[in-house]
Amino acid sequence: MASRGPYAKGLAKRGEILDAALEEFGRRGYDRTSMREIARQTGLSQAGLLHYFSTKEELFLAVLRRRDDRATAPDEDSHIHSVKRLLDAVARNAGEPGLVRLFVSMSAESVDSDGMAHGFFVDRYRWLIHEIAGDIRAQQEAGKASTAIDAEDAASILVAVADGLQLQWLLDPDSVDMADRIAKLWSILKVAE
Repeated sequence: MASRGPYAKGLAKRGEILDAALEEFGRRGYDRTSMREIARQTGLSQAGLLHYFSTKEELFLAVLRRRDDRATAPDEDSHIHSVKRLLDAVARNAGEPGLVRLFVSMSAESVDSDGMAHGFFVDRYRWLIHEIAGDIRAQQEAGKASTAIDAEDAASILVAVADGLQLQWLLDPDSVDMADRIAKLWSILKVAE
C-alpha cells in the first residue's frame, strides 16, 4: 500500500529537490549552483528548501548518495559493490561530465576539510574498497582471478585508477577512454597464475 499524507508528500518533494540539485550540480558545478535556484525550480522559497536541507553541503552529499543509488540496476543490491559495477560506473561516467567534474573537485576539496564531505568520502572509499575486495576475493577463491595480489590491494588500485582516469578524461576527453583502460587493468589483475 502506498504512503499517503504529509509524509509521502515530503518524501516526494525531497526527491524533486534532489533531482533538480543533481541536474544543477552536474551542469553548473558546486560553486555556481545556488540554493536559491534549486528552491525556485522546485517551487519553494529558500527557507522552504532549508527545511529539507539545512546547508548546501548537506544537499550536495544527499545528491551524491542519490547518484550512487541511481547507478544501481533495479535487480542489484545497492549495498553490494563489485568489480563489474565499478567498470560499469566508469563507462557510465563518460556520459556525465558535469557530475564527474563535481565529484573529482569535491573529493579533492574534502581532503582539507573537517566537514561532512570529508567524512562522506572517507566512508565511501572504505566501503567501496571493502566491497570490491570481497568480490575479488570470491573470484580468487573460485579460481577466476589471480591470488598474486591481495584482494584489498587490487580493489584499492582499481578505485584509484578509476578516479585518476576521471581526472585525465576531464582534462582531455578525446584521448582517454576510461572504460577501456580500467577494463584492461582488470584483465591484467585477474589473470590466473
